[in-house]
Amino acid sequence: MIVELKQVNIDEKEILGNLLEKYSYEFSQWDKRDVNKLGLYGYQYLDYYWTEDKRWAYFILVDDKLAGFAMVVNLPEVDDRENDFQMAEFFVLHKYRRSGVGRQAFFKVLDMHKGKWQLKRHPANIASVLFWDKVINEYTNGRFELIKAYPGTEYDDGTLGDVFFFES
Repeated sequence: MIVELKQVNIDEKEILGNLLEKYSYEFSQWDKRDVNKLGLYGYQYLDYYWTEDKRWAYFILVDDKLAGFAMVVNLPEVDDRENDFQMAEFFVLHKYRRSGVGRQAFFKVLDMHKGKWQLKRHPANIASVLFWDKVINEYTNGRFELIKAYPGTEYDDGTLGDVFFFES
């Protein structure tokens, strides 16, 4: 199994938008978002990945097949901490979960974007909690900080996010 990252081109924006809908549908069980009048969740920042600097969107490919995406920005999740990068969104299709795809893709993203990172997770998304705990600990050899229920990091449901701080 070969895991690769491919930067999303503007002519592939619709494909990324389609995957974002699947991601948003799944995530809505935790953040309780509703669809809009068109039956879509939408992603208000999608166009910015081609109109603003320091935003990167990658497809995760497994043996040349779409398996998910990773979206990186240089904006801080929390303003009172210095950072270079934030994982804005990260998604692996169910078929490829628990097979090492997410781990490999995450490590590749970190290797491409060296610096100080912030990463927020929803504490009710237990699979995500277990995944991020494991891969961040492994990548950093235990050198990270995790602050649970970080003030000012509310999801749409009002839950405070847990925020990791680490370096790649």
